[in-house]
Amino acid sequence: MIQFGIDRLLADPALRKPLEGKRVALLAHPASVTANLTHSLDALVAAGVNISAVFGPQHGVRGDLQDNMMESPDYTDATYNVPVFSLYGEVRRPTGQSMGTFDTILIDLQDVGCRIYTFVTTLLYVLEAAAQHGKAVWVLDRPNPAGRPVEGTTLLPGWESFVGAGPMPMRHGLTLGEMGRWFIDRFKLDMDYRVIETAGWQPDAAPGYGWPPERVWINPSPNAANVNMARAYAGTVMLEGTNLSEGRGTTRPLELFGAPDIDAKAVIAEMRRIAPDWLAGCTLRDIWFQPTFHKHAGQLCSGVFIHAEGAGYDHAAFQPWRLQALGFKAIRALYPDYDLWRDFPYEYVFDKLAIDVINGGPQLREWVDDAAALPGDLDSLSCSDEAAWREERAPFLTY
Repeated sequence: MIQFGIDRLLADPALRKPLEGKRVALLAHPASVTANLTHSLDALVAAGVNISAVFGPQHGVRGDLQDNMMESPDYTDATYNVPVFSLYGEVRRPTGQSMGTFDTILIDLQDVGCRIYTFVTTLLYVLEAAAQHGKAVWVLDRPNPAGRPVEGTTLLPGWESFVGAGPMPMRHGLTLGEMGRWFIDRFKLDMDYRVIETAGWQPDAAPGYGWPPERVWINPSPNAANVNMARAYAGTVMLEGTNLSEGRGTTRPLELFGAPDIDAKAVIAEMRRIAPDWLAGCTLRDIWFQPTFHKHAGQLCSGVFIHAEGAGYDHAAFQPWRLQALGFKAIRALYPDYDLWRDFPYEYVFDKLAIDVINGGPQLREWVDDAAALPGDLDSLSCSDEAAWREERAPFLTY
């Protein structure tokens, strides 16, 4: 029987004993729930833990903000009368004032296994602040729903941002508890760090391949609606740096891509022509959709839906980052003058193209835009990075 970190902490008084007499903060969001779907905040208070403050990541503790780059305010929790500090508002890093409200912080966040998902960076910022202020950090670990596979180029030096905490590929294959250990080693942090590990998690086991099917999926952010999204996200997140719709304003965001002025059937055929191997492990389906808000709102779009699920899913073969890069390449080949790259500040980076901020460097965009560049060229860039990361992360794998 699988037990997430929060469930083990609640079930075992000996695990909670070091928290006695301590002021305890909780960093949480809507998916921070126990096996019986009680929110971790309520469950910890009921278990007698002295919760003195709550912190919320991007989209807030309540997950009330749909789009990216929508900031959350600080407020006071009406039920427990404790301060709730936003780590995606006036500040991204915890302030000295908020750090003074606790002795130990429990981090109970459901991640989706992609470098750009901002909970990874929030984890680093909390660790750095805790090391500076002499606070203890406990990660109540949860499974990585995308599993162990690694994919993408390594973030380049100087490209660090809120969607790029350090030199890792897009799909890192770690849990947050493991990632915290890597951060502490990488950034030489001297601190009291503990992981309450998930018991019984087998990341390569069918049918979940990362996500235990017996556990209910709850959106960790408003557009992370299911495990298919978590699997596809290391590719589909790149759509945020383009003028293609990623499906925001539909019920299946970040599982599809499209626009009013492309022919999805032709795009899929061109993808198959350019790099058939990169389509392995999933099923592509041409669709029509009409976003109710965001890009192309109210316009009928021709789109491609990515099914990393069902009989056509092969966990080891599926490569979402390459698949999405191939989608861009196909659109470039079919529509050479297509206005693909979105020109707007992404995550408050004003001097770089969004697609490059997302990828932690310009290599993917340059590969897409170079008509002479072949699939093997992108492979040679990424394969060495992926192999190096698998080696670097190995000492931190605990499952």
